[in-house]
Amino acid sequence: METLLDRIAKIAAKEGISITRLEQNIGASKGVLSRALQNKTDIQSKWVEKIVENFPQYNSLWLITGEGDMIKADLTAVKEYSKDAGVPYYSVDFLAGFDLVLNDQTSRPDGYISFPHIRGVQYWVDISGKSMSPLIDPGDVIALKKVEDWAVNILYGEVYALVTDQYRTVKRIRKSDRQGWIRLVPENPDYDPQDIPASSVISVYQVLGCAKKIF
Repeated sequence: METLLDRIAKIAAKEGISITRLEQNIGASKGVLSRALQNKTDIQSKWVEKIVENFPQYNSLWLITGEGDMIKADLTAVKEYSKDAGVPYYSVDFLAGFDLVLNDQTSRPDGYISFPHIRGVQYWVDISGKSMSPLIDPGDVIALKKVEDWAVNILYGEVYALVTDQYRTVKRIRKSDRQGWIRLVPENPDYDPQDIPASSVISVYQVLGCAKKIF
């Protein structure tokens, strides 16, 4: 029988984040949710309230009781393009040169996206390629936040967009068996993981979420 904790795990999976990241998002100490999941114990009601507060797109009735739909019907496509409000959107494929556009002082956003349910976004850009399907599909628009001092601040296992001295890619970052290297892990099983030297990484952006384009 599905429990409240099972549904919390579903939210993390739907958001493409780890339980550790979910704990951070709601202000909980590391292990508050993961230990409860592992030991199948209850959690304090305040953490349920924090999840509802931080992830308003999810149906609170479904979260607490399991009844109804997981996603609120009126929030399934809340994405607006505007010329004067929201987060800058660049109509450029990240894999094809997002950083070049960002660093060009003459470039201007192609619009702005208002999507309040994903916090901390600095840029929205297009994505192509199938290596992260089904989590992120070609044609999706991804939300990015630059990670300063990335070697210290990344969370292994999370999804990041990387700019290296040779290419740009979106992958999960995991620890490599080789000292001074990192492992890039695709979501699509048809693609193989790849280890690269950490020294080749120029910049890293956390992928906070993705959205489908509205045509």
